[in-house]
Amino acid sequence: MAKRKDARGTVILECNGCVRNGFKKASTGISRYITQKNRHNTPSQLELRKFCPYCYKHMIHREIKK
Repeated sequence: MAKRKDARGTVILECNGCVRNGFKKASTGISRYITQKNRHNTPSQLELRKFCPYCYKHMIHREIKK
C-alpha cells in the first residue's frame, strides 16, 4: 500500500499581547492554543482571534515554531 502525505499539521498558537507586553502582575503565563491547519492552502503564518484568559479579552494568536 502506498503511504500518503499528511496534509494537516499540528500548530501551536500563542497570544501576541502577552508576549509583547511581557508578564503582567496579575498574569501567571502566556495563553496557547493547539490546532491543526492544512499545509496546502493556508498561509505560512496562521493568525486567529482567540480569547486570552490572562489578558481577559480577545487577542490575536499567532503560530509559533515547535
